[in-house]
Amino acid sequence: MMIWNQNKECMSREEMRELQGKRLHKLVSLVYHNTPFYRNKMQEMNITPDDIRTIDDIVKLPFTTKQDLRDNYPTGMFASNMSEIVRLHASSGTTGSPTVVGYTRKDLAIWSESVTRCLNAFGIGRNDIVSVAYGYGLFTGGLGLHYGVENLGATVIPTSTGSTEKHIKLLRDLGATAIACTPSYALYLAETIEKMGLSMDDFKLKAGVFGGEPWTEEMRVEIERRLGIKGYNIYGLSEIMGPGVSYECECQCGSHIVDDHFYPEIIDPQTCEPLGYGKQGELVFTTLTKEGMPLLRYRTRDLTSLIDEKCACGRTAVRMTPVVGRSDDMLIIRGINVFPSQVESVILEMKEFEPLYMLVVDRVNNLDTLEVQVEVREGYYSDDINAMLALKKRLANRMKSVLSINAEIRFMEPGQLVRAQGKSQHVIDKRIIK
Repeated sequence: MMIWNQNKECMSREEMRELQGKRLHKLVSLVYHNTPFYRNKMQEMNITPDDIRTIDDIVKLPFTTKQDLRDNYPTGMFASNMSEIVRLHASSGTTGSPTVVGYTRKDLAIWSESVTRCLNAFGIGRNDIVSVAYGYGLFTGGLGLHYGVENLGATVIPTSTGSTEKHIKLLRDLGATAIACTPSYALYLAETIEKMGLSMDDFKLKAGVFGGEPWTEEMRVEIERRLGIKGYNIYGLSEIMGPGVSYECECQCGSHIVDDHFYPEIIDPQTCEPLGYGKQGELVFTTLTKEGMPLLRYRTRDLTSLIDEKCACGRTAVRMTPVVGRSDDMLIIRGINVFPSQVESVILEMKEFEPLYMLVVDRVNNLDTLEVQVEVREGYYSDDINAMLALKKRLANRMKSVLSINAEIRFMEPGQLVRAQGKSQHVIDKRIIK
C-alpha cells in the first residue's frame, strides 16, 4: 500500500522531533503576541517564547481546557484576524454556547492533507468513489472528510445524514467504493440493505471510514461481515482540527498521529504529570502549525496510551491505542458531544420541572437513542393529556436546539426520581456495542 506523504509519515524520530521543536517555537511566539489568554498565562508563569526551543520544552507551557474555550467564547482564542479566517466550525459545549473554531486557508489545506493521509492509509485512491455520510454544517465530520477526498483526487458523494434508502440507492447506482460515517450508522445501513432484500454483491463497497463515537473490535467485525468491507478508525476533534488527527493503517495496531502537525502527550488526569509511552492516561494535543485557533496542550479528556515504535507499514509516527473512555462526563451520541449539564441548563430554565433528571442512553436498531427523564413539579403535573403533550413538545424542542439531536422526553410524577444522598447519578448508558 502506498504512503501519501513519505517524507513526513516515514521521517526518522530524530528529524521529526527537530521539526516539532521548530514549529513549537514558532507557535508559542504566535500565541504570545496574538492571543491575550496565552500571553497572560505565560506571563503568570514567567515564560517567554525564547524559553521554548525544543519539543522537550513543551512541559513548561500551560494546559488549555474546554472551560478556557468557553470563557473566551466566541473568538477570544483566535490568533488570526477575522479577515484571515475563511471558515468557522462549532462543537457543542456544556452550556448553550458552542465552541467556535476558526480556520485560515493554510489551516484548511493542512486539514485536507491530514485527512488525505488517512484515506490513503485505508487503501482509498483517486479512482475511488466515497460517500461522506457524516453531518455537514457546523459539525466538522462532513466537510472535513469531503475536502480530504477531493484533495486525494477521488470522487466524493456529499450524502450527509438522513434518507437512508435514498443513500443506499446512490451507493449501489453510483458504484461507491467507500463510505465515511459513524460505525453505528454503518450497522443501520447494513440492516436496511437486508430489509430491502438487497445483497452486498449489488455494491462495490470495499472500505469504511468510521469515527465520531466509541466502537469496539467486536463492532468492527460485525460491520465488516455484514457490509463486506474493511473498516478503519479515524480520530479527531474539532478543537484541534476535526477528523484526521490520527488514523489506522492496514496493520491496524494503533492509530498513527499526524504528529508533524499535532503533538501528542499523555498525562495523569488528576496530577497533570506527564506519563511515558505505554502508560494509559489523558491525551493532550498541541497544534504545531495551526494559525486560526492554535492551542497549547489541549486536554482532550480521552483516555488512551501512546506507542513510539515504527509500524510494520513503514510509518514512524507515534501511534495511539483505542480510546477506552473519558476523564469527564461527556457522552458521544450519534457523533454529537452531549453533556449532562446541557440538559440540566434547559430544565432549570423551565419552571414546570424539578431540577432532577436522568439520561438513559441506549442503542436500538444499531442507532443511539437518548431518553431524558424529568420530574414535573407538583401543580404542573396534570391528567390533561393535551396539556402534557404540549409541555413535552416544548421541552423536546428546547432540548433539540441545545443538544443538536432529538431526545425522547419521559415525564416522571413528583417524587418518582431517586434523590441522591451523595454524588448524583445523571446517566444510565445501556449501550452494548457488539
